[in-house]
Amino acid sequence: MDLLTLFTLAVGLSMDAFAVAVCKGLSMKRVTVGKTAVVGLWFGGFQAGMPLLGYLLGIQFRDKITAVDHWIAFLLLAFIGINMIREAFSGEEECTGGEEASLAVRDMFLLAVATSIDALAVGITFAFLDVDILPAVSFIGVTTFCLSAAGVKVGNVFGSRYESRAELAGGVILILLGAKILLEHLGILG
Repeated sequence: MDLLTLFTLAVGLSMDAFAVAVCKGLSMKRVTVGKTAVVGLWFGGFQAGMPLLGYLLGIQFRDKITAVDHWIAFLLLAFIGINMIREAFSGEEECTGGEEASLAVRDMFLLAVATSIDALAVGITFAFLDVDILPAVSFIGVTTFCLSAAGVKVGNVFGSRYESRAELAGGVILILLGAKILLEHLGILG
């Protein structure tokens, strides 16, 4: 997987975490470096850990399904992308204002798991695509850290204006990456 594709994938995966970070920033009275670092570390850490876990699960089955691995990668990424797009258009308000954002371990753990489930599925596709996993998950984690930390500040300054756009962009990116993987393996893109 080339660096541009990995970067695009990392940004797409980070969009859920970015949207939640925007919500966190929206409900913070005062944003500090420490608060943005806490949010970034939780989301970046889980966005790095979940694809690693998915990869470790996926390599168990890699040899058995190599003939259809590109279809699996495409379907997983398309499914995740469609769900993100559907959430963007659902009209449901995910950000709730009025109370100070909680950075408690329990709350952040649940949010980090919820925003990184899609990364688990991507990790499975990494096993089928023979991705060099440690640099890939490190890159995803750092990208998510940066975007999540920025999301806290964006939310604090601009409010929830960008939340649904971030989910929409992430969904489109993941669908396009899935299509690229499929077309490359079918020999249509070279």
